[in-house]
Amino acid sequence: MLSWEYPPLLVGGLGRHVHALTGALAHAGHDVTVVTRHAPGALFEEHTEGVRVIRAPDDPPRFDSAGGNLLPWATAFNHALTRAALRAARAHRFDVVHAHDWLVAHTATTLRDHLGVPLVATVHATESGRHQGWLPAAHNRTIDDVERWLCTEAARVIVCSEYMRAEVTRLFAIPAARTEVVRNGVDALRWRARPRAVAAARHHYAGDDGPLVSFAGRLVYEKGVQHLLAAAPALRARFPGLRLVIAGDGPYRKELELLAEPWVTFAGFLTGHDLTALMAASDCYVVPSIYEPFGMVALEAAAAGTPVAVAATGGLAEIVEPGVTGVHFPPNDPAALTDAVSGVLGDRDHARHLAQQARSRVIDDYNWPSIADQTAAVYHQVRPATDRVIVATPRVPVG
Repeated sequence: MLSWEYPPLLVGGLGRHVHALTGALAHAGHDVTVVTRHAPGALFEEHTEGVRVIRAPDDPPRFDSAGGNLLPWATAFNHALTRAALRAARAHRFDVVHAHDWLVAHTATTLRDHLGVPLVATVHATESGRHQGWLPAAHNRTIDDVERWLCTEAARVIVCSEYMRAEVTRLFAIPAARTEVVRNGVDALRWRARPRAVAAARHHYAGDDGPLVSFAGRLVYEKGVQHLLAAAPALRARFPGLRLVIAGDGPYRKELELLAEPWVTFAGFLTGHDLTALMAASDCYVVPSIYEPFGMVALEAAAAGTPVAVAATGGLAEIVEPGVTGVHFPPNDPAALTDAVSGVLGDRDHARHLAQQARSRVIDDYNWPSIADQTAAVYHQVRPATDRVIVATPRVPVG
């Protein structure tokens, strides 16, 4: 299992996925090793939550990622990661290598060949999908090629939704028989905020004037926050005193701040109890994505007990059932977003019912023990009696 982020180095949902998955696999009795980049203040090797974690030091020189081109850094990173992983392999026998996304593709194929074990790859998103089918620069086209290479080399490709299965099949010509849909999971207990923390978040962000609407995620174009900001004035006209909180950071933040009304708060990157409290304090959580392979944050908000309104795109359309566990609106449509969120804010009994149904669905269908069992079943498909997994992660430099 190879991933480009892992706690305490987190960028988005992928790192949380890998962290939860490795813990669930270890709890189920599998021997899991994570090989990752060293984080400031962290140990170079430790056992935590039943998982062996080995952290590789950076290789000088440091590469600038200006313009979004991570290829030079990724090449150096894969060298350091491979070295650490091969060193770990001297002391431990591994039965499968599991790679998460393109940034670890070179290490993944090297380990597969050197250790003589099968390779499983999870594709969380594609470069083509992130850019709505347009690959604007040479490095974007190269990333697309590396994704194709990784999928071609893998014995099985895991995707998080039927939408992503179709995308991988279409883009990379991977036979459906070599793809498996294993959805992301959520620890429902982790997303239950303490009442005092919820009250404090509510007071901090909304006061007593009106409803609170929130979003959390990486501030990039494909997350669609620009459409939420476009809808915000109409929402406030319908619900006087409404406040909107945008949590997260990213390269699109300055442009988004220029679009925002004075009563919109950019809270920055929130983690842990702060993010959970914000979600639980909100009257509606909105996911306005243009491209969303899965949409784990919608399930996290549901686990926090908050009604959700999501763009009917990608995996979001699969995991949120309209009128049952949330509401849908077409992507790229601020007017439809306004109507969908208004339907939640204007009918508190209906909103409460949606939230209750959604949280029950999260507990029943998206728990990590079940996700771990499904993932282990994929390992067994490629190699019987698999009981050890190797996981590697980097830290992506922020320019």
